[in-house]
Amino acid sequence: MNKVNALLECSNLTKNYGKSQAVHNLDIKLEEDTIYGLLGRNGAGKTTLLNMITGGVFPSGGKIQIAGQLLKKGETPQDICYIREKNLYLGNAKVIEILEHASAFHKNWDWSFANELIKTFRLNPQKKIRQLSRGMESLVGNIIGLASRAPLTIYDEPVLGLDVVMREKFYRVLVEDYANHPRTILLSTHLIDEIAMVVERVFIMDSGSILLHDDVDNIRLKSHLLTGNKEAVEEFTKNRQVFYKESYGKGSLSALYDTINETDRRQANKLDISIEGLPLQKFFSYVIEGGQPVE
Repeated sequence: MNKVNALLECSNLTKNYGKSQAVHNLDIKLEEDTIYGLLGRNGAGKTTLLNMITGGVFPSGGKIQIAGQLLKKGETPQDICYIREKNLYLGNAKVIEILEHASAFHKNWDWSFANELIKTFRLNPQKKIRQLSRGMESLVGNIIGLASRAPLTIYDEPVLGLDVVMREKFYRVLVEDYANHPRTILLSTHLIDEIAMVVERVFIMDSGSILLHDDVDNIRLKSHLLTGNKEAVEEFTKNRQVFYKESYGKGSLSALYDTINETDRRQANKLDISIEGLPLQKFFSYVIEGGQPVE
């Protein structure tokens, strides 16, 4: 399927709380049938953004369009499933009761899949929410997100409290179901390494702004770590996008976002500069520490 239509588009989005600005002139576009990652540390403004997209908080400025329709104040958008980091389930409700309640709000709900997921994640449907661990509670939300089959499904920190095995199982089920039932999925997290094999495109957010949005494959191709003599590194990176750097004595470390070809590598070799690929988590950290937009 061609991914040409914007399912969600935010333009110049701003949210103020008194003198504090949680989101600042933010632009973001989500296309149909794509898995996105929204990355940022705590306090970056991710949850505020998600709350605005889902109608829980009204913007101080800018606009939100969902499937081409302007989201109005007090309006709850249709065909969105939002799985919050902190669930608001009633503690005495049973797992099955929570799922029954959720099913009433999602017209594409798949009970057969929901029951299959209960077995996959080893949940007792008769257990009360208050009896569950934090990880098991996350899985209840994740089942809702998967079984809803909503055109836009948003997860805020979906693997909190889960061990490595269960996190991998969730991501595997997500990708398999997405392949069979394509839709737009947004995973908000700070764990870029974990979602790198799942998402197609990422947004990195800090201090209420988007610092970078690009395809994961492009990030792997263009992110490099250069080390060597400070003057040599500065000469090599002139007119290139350096998004982070630090010095140590006469040496220098620079994180570069650019394509490196064989000619570039020969030049770097003559200058005694080492060029290495950046692990995604390190790339994320350097973008945040640099604090400037990366394009």
